[in-house]
Amino acid sequence: MGCLTFRLRSHPMNLDQVMLVRNDENRKQTYTYMKQLMLLALLSIAGALHAQSLVTGTVTSKTNGQPLEGVTISINQTGTLTNSKGQFNIRLPKKGSYTLTASYLGFKAFSTTLQAHNSTLLQDITLEETGLLVKPVEISSLRAGKNAPFVNTTISAADIKKQNLGQDLPILLDQQPGVVTNSDAGTGIGYTGMRVRGSDITRINVTVNGIPVNDAESQGTFFVNMPDFASSVSSIQLQRGVGTSTNGAGAFGATLNLSTNEFNEKAYGEISNSYGSFNSWKHTVKAGSGLINDHFTIDARLSKISSDGYIDRASSDLRSFYTSAAYISKKTAIRLNVFSGKEKTYQAWYGVPKALLATDRTYNMAGTDKPGAPYDNQTDNYQQDHYQLFLNQEIKSNLNFNVAFHLTRGRGYYENYNGHKSLADYGIPIVNINGVKRDSADLINQLWLDNYFYGSVFSVNRTGEKFNWSLGGGWNRYTGDHFGKVIWADTQFDKDHEYYRYPAAKNDFNVYWKGEYKFTNALSLFVDMQYRNIMYNMDGFEAAPAYIAHVNYNFFNPKAGISYAINPTNRVFASIAIANKEPNRGDFENNYGVATPKPEVLRDVEAGYSWNNNIAAIQANVYYMNYKNQLVQTGMLTDVGAYMRTNIPKSYRMGVEINGTVKLASIVSLAANAALSQNKVLDYHAVTYDSLGATHTQVFNKTNISFSPSFVGGLTLSVKPVKNLNVDVLGKYVSRQYMDNTSNIAGSLDPYFVSNLRVNYVVPQQLFRELGVQFMLNNIFNTKYEPNGSTYSSYDLKGNRVAYDSYYYPMAGINFFAGITVGF
Repeated sequence: MGCLTFRLRSHPMNLDQVMLVRNDENRKQTYTYMKQLMLLALLSIAGALHAQSLVTGTVTSKTNGQPLEGVTISINQTGTLTNSKGQFNIRLPKKGSYTLTASYLGFKAFSTTLQAHNSTLLQDITLEETGLLVKPVEISSLRAGKNAPFVNTTISAADIKKQNLGQDLPILLDQQPGVVTNSDAGTGIGYTGMRVRGSDITRINVTVNGIPVNDAESQGTFFVNMPDFASSVSSIQLQRGVGTSTNGAGAFGATLNLSTNEFNEKAYGEISNSYGSFNSWKHTVKAGSGLINDHFTIDARLSKISSDGYIDRASSDLRSFYTSAAYISKKTAIRLNVFSGKEKTYQAWYGVPKALLATDRTYNMAGTDKPGAPYDNQTDNYQQDHYQLFLNQEIKSNLNFNVAFHLTRGRGYYENYNGHKSLADYGIPIVNINGVKRDSADLINQLWLDNYFYGSVFSVNRTGEKFNWSLGGGWNRYTGDHFGKVIWADTQFDKDHEYYRYPAAKNDFNVYWKGEYKFTNALSLFVDMQYRNIMYNMDGFEAAPAYIAHVNYNFFNPKAGISYAINPTNRVFASIAIANKEPNRGDFENNYGVATPKPEVLRDVEAGYSWNNNIAAIQANVYYMNYKNQLVQTGMLTDVGAYMRTNIPKSYRMGVEINGTVKLASIVSLAANAALSQNKVLDYHAVTYDSLGATHTQVFNKTNISFSPSFVGGLTLSVKPVKNLNVDVLGKYVSRQYMDNTSNIAGSLDPYFVSNLRVNYVVPQQLFRELGVQFMLNNIFNTKYEPNGSTYSSYDLKGNRVAYDSYYYPMAGINFFAGITVGF
C-alpha cells in the first residue's frame, strides 16, 4: 500500500517453553535434497541423440557496415544475443522449417525462413535504421553499460513473458543470484517481497523509466499496487550492491530498473488468460498501433488478477491498466504514460504461530477479534495512479538530452475489527447508557493514506570514441496525510469519527555526473559522483502524537571502478562505492523515546570476472559491504506488518556470487547461480524489557544479520524436446535465516529447497500471429517451507531470554498455473 507505521503489535508470550525448530522434519527434508537434485540432473540428458543443426552469422548496420552488439536473434522459442563482433550461433533440435527474426532498437525488424538440416547454416543479417529516435534515453543514464564495473543482470521481455501467469514481479525474479522472495498469501499473488544479499525491498532502489517508485516515507516498493505490471515491461536490469547513481531512495542492496518505453514498430494485439490453484485468475488484454504515419505509436493494457490465496481468507482482487502514446521523429521523441493499479487484499501479514505450523499451516489471525466468524472485510484497499511525460532530444549524433515530469497519486486504507478497545484511544467520549458508563467497545477503524508524489528528472548524455559521460538528477516532492477513522462501534459515536491526522512532507533533490574513459579498447575507467539532499518533515505519529521530526540530510555518494577486457570473451572488473541513506518514517516512530535514528553509511568494494562464448557464459564476483549505523530488521512487526529496525553501529556483508549458463546439447541447456556470504553484526548493544517493563542491555558480537542466509542457490534446466516446446525445471535452495540479530536457532527460518516445472508451447497454426500455451507446476515435491517470518522475545527479571514467540509465512504446497496467449 504505502507507508503506515504504528505501535508494535502485541502477541501473547509463552514464558514456559522455548519452541525449537522442527528438527525431525528438517532432517527428512535434507535427505530429500540430494534426490531432488539428482532428478533435475537426469532431465538434462533427455533427447541427447536428436539431430543437430547450427545457424551462425553476423549482424551489421546497413548505414556504416559496423557489427551490432546485443541484437536479439530468435528462432521460434530459441533466442540469443549477438556478441561484441555482431556474431551469433543458435542450435536447432531437428530438421524442418523455422522462422528467424532479428530485432534491435532503432533498426527495422528482420525476418526470414530457414530450412534446417544436419549441417551448419550461414545467415548474415544487415539491419536498416528506422531513422527515428526510438531508444529510451531516460534509462541509458541510469543503467549499467556493458563495460560498467558493477554486477548486473538484464532480463528481456521474452524471459518475463514465459513465466508471467499472474504472480507478482518479485516472484518472477526469484531465480536471480542472491534473491530470496516471499508472499504473505503463500501464492505469489498479493503482498510479495524480495531480498537481495539479505537487504529487503526498502533498501532496493526501484525506478520505472527512470522515475522513482519507492514510497517516499517507508522507502518500500509495493508491487501489489502495480498489478500485472510485468506485462508492460520491456526489460529489467537488476544491479546488485550499490550500483550506479540513480533517482530516488538510495540503493543499499540492489537497484531494480524497469523500462516500458521501448518501441513497437508493428501493430499487435494480445489476449492472455490463466488459471491456477486457489481459484487464481489472470486476464490481460494488450494492443498497440505500431508506427502510425511514420511518427505516432499507442500502446495499452488492461488486466485483472484475483486469487483466494493459500492462507485462510488471504484473497486478492487486483486491477490495473497501462497506456502509452508517443510522437517520434528523427531527433525528438515525446511520450506520455498513464498507468494505474487498484488492489483489495485480505490482510495476511500476521503470520502463522509456530505452534500451528504442523497442524494448521493456513491459519490467519486477521479479523479474529470479531466474535464468531472472522471479520470478512479485514482488508487493505489502495489505488495508485502514475503519470509520466518524457521529452527525448538528440542535439548531435553523440549528444542527447532527456527530461521527464511525473505525478503519482495514492490513496487508500486498512480496515480492522478491534475487540474491546478503550474509547479514549480513539478520541471517543465515555458514554452513559442507562446509568452505566462505557469506556470501551468493539469497533471498526480505517487507517488512511492520502498522498501525492511529483517532480522532474533529467539527464544529458554524451558518447565518444574514448569518453562517455552523463549529467543527470532530479527534484521530487512528497506530501501526504496519515489519518484514522472509526466507521462503526457497538456504542454511541459520531459517524466516520476521525481520531488522528498527521501530515508529512519530503523533498528529495539529487544531481550526479558519471563518466567512462577508455584508455584502450580493452581498458576503461568509470567515475560516478552524486550529491543528494533530503528535507523531511513529520508532524506527529499515531504512536507519538506530540513527536515533531524535521530533518535535513546532505549526502555525497562517490563511486569508481575499472574494467579490463582480456580478450573478446574474458573481462575483469573492480569497483568501490560509498552510499548514504536516510531513516524512514517507521524508524522515527518505532524508536521514539529510545534513540533518534541515524542515517546509514555503506562502503562497498567489489571485483569480478566474466567469460562467455556462444555456448557458455560465467560470471563470478566477490564483494565486501561495510556498514556504519546499518538499519537492520529486528524481526518484530508493527500493527500493519512493517518490520521494525534499529541502528547497528558496525556490521558487514561479504560474499561470493557465481552465475552461468551452458548448452549441454542441442536441446538441453543449464543455468545456475550461487551466492555464498557472511553477514555479521559487530558490537551490538540491544535494549530489552522484562515482564515489569525494566530495561536491560545485552551485547552481541559477530552474530548473523537478520534475514540474511549464508547460501542461496538457483538452478534451471531447459529442455527443448520438440519444435516449439520448452520445458524448464527450476530449483532453489536457501539456507537458514535468523529472524533477529542474536543467531538463536529458536528464532530462525529453516533452510529449504523447492522445485518448479515450467512448460511453454507455441501451437503451430496459421490463424493467429501467436498461439501459446503455458503451464507451471510449483513446489513439485510438496515441500513445507517458510521464507519469511517474525519473532518476539520475552525476558525474565534478570534480562535473560526465556521464550521466543515466532510467526511464519508458509508458502503453498504443490500448486499449478496454466495459461493461454493469443496474439494478433
